[in-house]
Amino acid sequence: MRPETYRHTATLLAERCRVIVPSLFALPGPWRYPDVLAIFTATLEQLEIDRVTMIGHSFGGGIELGFAARHPKRVEALVFADTLAVSREWVLASEALRHPLGLRAMATKKATSAFVDNLVRHPRQLVGAAWWAFTSGRSEDISKIAAARVPAHVLWANRDTILSRSDGETFARELEASFTVVNAPGDQVIDHDWMFEHPDLFVEHLDLLGLAALAPAGPS
Repeated sequence: MRPETYRHTATLLAERCRVIVPSLFALPGPWRYPDVLAIFTATLEQLEIDRVTMIGHSFGGGIELGFAARHPKRVEALVFADTLAVSREWVLASEALRHPLGLRAMATKKATSAFVDNLVRHPRQLVGAAWWAFTSGRSEDISKIAAARVPAHVLWANRDTILSRSDGETFARELEASFTVVNAPGDQVIDHDWMFEHPDLFVEHLDLLGLAALAPAGPS
């Protein structure tokens, strides 16, 4: 996705806390995971941000996981929404290859638009990021975060057609995180892109987590 995809959700959160939405593909040169983590860390330094509450959706959860594993003391809490979880070594790629024509049906219009835009603007970076996501393992980073006792939560759409709920459950268990399946009134189907398709519902679930970053400010 691109930062603009999350504008409505970010606007709701910005009423209560400072919000930064990074662009993970608008980078000079090829996309390399260590470089992205270094640039992200440098961005926080430039903005003079010491501690963060991080929210990672889908692919972004991998970046969140990597930063937290390397800088656990700088993390207040972690929230993962339908993220890459523990799938690795072409598991996601094989799912895509089994249903290539179904990928378009699984994606929302916003997601498709954002993907095409990034593909046109940053083709090399997108391919490099996809290669990393499909081939990398995340067990070591998960273990580091669990050992550091970083508060973590995993939110999962009730009908995610892209990522497996069992994968998310395993991820939460290894991370020693809470795991919540997101439902909506009237048996509404909540899919993979609910973070930006249903921003009010997403913020409601963040409130249920009791995040300090969203707590009302005390009297001045």
